[in-house]
Amino acid sequence: MTLLNDDFILSTKSAKKLFHNYAEKMPIVDYHCHLEAKDIYENKNFDNITRIWLNDGMFGDHYKWRLERANGVSEDLITGNGDDYQKFIAYARTMEKAIGSPLYEWSNLELKRYFGINKVFNVQNAPEIYAEANSKLVTEEYKPRNLIVKSNVKIIVTTDDPVSDLKYHKLLREEETRFKVFPGMRPDNLIRINQGNYGEYIKQLEACTNVDITDFDSLVEAMKKRFQAFSDVGGKNSDHGLNTYTFKKLSKEKIDEIVRKAIKDNQMLTQDEVNGYQTAILEALMKLNKQYDWVMQFHINVIRDVNGPKFRKLGPNTGYDSMGTQANIVDEMMKLYADAAERDIIPKTIFYSTNPNDWMQLATGMQNFQEEGVTQKLQLGCAWWFNDTKEGMEEQLRIMAQQSLLGNFVGMLTDSRSFLSYTRHEYFRRVLCNLIGNWVQNGQLPDDYEYLGNIVEDISYNNAIKYFGF
Repeated sequence: MTLLNDDFILSTKSAKKLFHNYAEKMPIVDYHCHLEAKDIYENKNFDNITRIWLNDGMFGDHYKWRLERANGVSEDLITGNGDDYQKFIAYARTMEKAIGSPLYEWSNLELKRYFGINKVFNVQNAPEIYAEANSKLVTEEYKPRNLIVKSNVKIIVTTDDPVSDLKYHKLLREEETRFKVFPGMRPDNLIRINQGNYGEYIKQLEACTNVDITDFDSLVEAMKKRFQAFSDVGGKNSDHGLNTYTFKKLSKEKIDEIVRKAIKDNQMLTQDEVNGYQTAILEALMKLNKQYDWVMQFHINVIRDVNGPKFRKLGPNTGYDSMGTQANIVDEMMKLYADAAERDIIPKTIFYSTNPNDWMQLATGMQNFQEEGVTQKLQLGCAWWFNDTKEGMEEQLRIMAQQSLLGNFVGMLTDSRSFLSYTRHEYFRRVLCNLIGNWVQNGQLPDDYEYLGNIVEDISYNNAIKYFGF
């Protein structure tokens, strides 16, 4: 069988019909990624495939880097200043060992879809692939904006700090008509009050809002201004990285004291103070998300920057993170939502966790807070990060189907820093159609392709458009 033929992953007649007749044609909404609006706006060609695939400035694929380190590749040929061609060869050598990894399939699929290269990606074929891909990357067709159009992407949501000036989102809003780029607010620097630079960060927030932040109320006032600024350029969601979380309610006076202490001199806070502040700021942000009819996303349970020496040398997001193990984190999240329910401030929400042990608890927990008149107000997010595999996607889809309504699911995202990652949507859609096709094959669903095809189209595209309000 040919690698990645037209029917790869699709194991039944029903799956093939659903994918080729329904899912394959649908546009893409990438409602969470780490592309930069600046790079989309400036629209510069990449020098070579190493630069678009492995690392170029802010771009860096730590999925690939982790596997290369496992293969003994020198850091100079991963994140360092090594020769781009040698970096490419090192990655090809790594891929030869990566059978069973989604990266093996993704890499070959990207070569096939974007460059029309059908050769298997290995060291033997690497020189020819490098030359052929590079000859195309210098052309107008392979500039970032045209790659987005080539991928049939209609909506991109970037990840932006609340203090971002959103300059490039505004410019794209004026100039680009083929697709839309919206900002997604990521207030991690506001939530992580104990990371050591809170006072400096508050100064930045004051500068962009003209609010003198002296207590919790003035902090919330400043954030409301940033919600408005993001909304003015099409912002529809926020995203929150909660590596760990513990619910803790403290008095308003105590929260004010914590804010003043952290702003003044970054004094050490107790764990109870950190937990109390984080609970207060999350509830304030939940209220703002609901007021602006945004979707609030939570990415939880991660152990980040585990290797201290490598973190100090290379910085964050370089491939030294792992699945979190806070066993009670969902319990704590449900306490937060129970308290928010008492205050009627629950917004539309998507929950993700790197630990699949959390998925059933999240799926059953979110069902306690669905709301009359709102379709699937709370969602179990797609298989995230280390679970971004065929088996991980299948498991997430099964849990969403068994514990809520799969037909309302908002589907896939890339969570990527690469302009070539949109093939992950194709991969997800194949997994989705294969799962539904197996249910038809087993007699669990009718072979009504118009009915099932509509569900597939909704999960692929339509649901996200409606849910986020794009």
